Amino acid sequence: MRCITYAGETVVTSDDVAEALITLTAAVAERGRADAVTIPIVFEKNGEIGEASLVIGVGNDVLSVATEWDRPEPDFSFAAAQLRHHPLFPREDSGSGDSTYEAEPETYWDPDLDGFGTR
Repeated sequence: MRCITYAGETVVTSDDVAEALITLTAAVAERGRADAVTIPIVFEKNGEIGEASLVIGVGNDVLSVATEWDRPEPDFSFAAAQLRHHPLFPREDSGSGDSTYEAEPETYWDPDLDGFGTR
């Protein structure tokens, strides 16, 4: 189990979710973006399951630290899979072994339109 620290608060989630969250956070930030995600958590006091919503990416620091856990680890594999299916989650390029991102139109600020456009 891992403690995730975000905006001065700490929550506990599975190793799998924490790894996927950290990888996705870095990938979203690398693209200069931010996105909202929800992860499953366990309340340390009573062991009940809940969820936490976070904004990840640019300007949002996420820290993952191992924690001692003496109860059975909940199966949050579905939530980890959802994070890994995010459009910006790094994918292995089958040819070179390098991580790559799925194609997405690049957005930019268009001063003539006074708004965002895509390339």
